[in-house]
Amino acid sequence: MGMSVTTSIATEEEAERILKLQYLCYQSEAELYGDWAIEPLTQTLDSLRTELKERHVLVARLGDEVVGSVRGWVDSDGVGRIGRLCVHPRMQRHGLGTRLVSGMEQLLASGDRPVQSYRLFTGHRSIGNLRLYQRLGYRQTQVEEVTRSLSFIGLEKPAAQPFTELAATA
Repeated sequence: MGMSVTTSIATEEEAERILKLQYLCYQSEAELYGDWAIEPLTQTLDSLRTELKERHVLVARLGDEVVGSVRGWVDSDGVGRIGRLCVHPRMQRHGLGTRLVSGMEQLLASGDRPVQSYRLFTGHRSIGNLRLYQRLGYRQTQVEEVTRSLSFIGLEKPAAQPFTELAATA
C-alpha cells in the first residue's frame, strides 16, 4: 500500500528538514546560473526558524519525510508574496508544486489582511518554473537584471474574488 502526500502548515520542529530539502532543491538552480552563493543555499537554520515564526510556511509530507515546501506572506499593499517553492527532485512533475502554490494562495487569502494579487519570481533560465507559474495563471510583470548571468522574472496574478462575493453579484 502506497502512502499519499499530505500538505499542512510547517512546524518549528521541521525547520532542519525544510532547510535540507531547500539545499537539495536549489542545487540545480545554482548549477544553472553558475552561482553557488544563492540565498537558498546560504540561508541559516536560525533565519529559517525566524521565517517560520513570521511568515506562512506550508510543507508537503510523504509519511514523515518533508518532500516539498513553500513560503508566503501578505505585504502592506495587500500583495501575497510567494517564494522558495521546493519539491524533492524525485517528486517533481506530479502536481506537488501546483498543490503547494495553490495551497499558499488559499492560506494567504484566508488571513486577516485582504489579498489584491499574488506575486512571485524566478530566474530567467528556470524554464520549468516559468511554465508552472504561467499554467497557474501568473503573468510576467517585470524583469530585474541581478548580474550579467541572472535576471529575475517577476510574475503576478490577481487574487480571485471570494466565493461569497461572486454569489452575491450573480
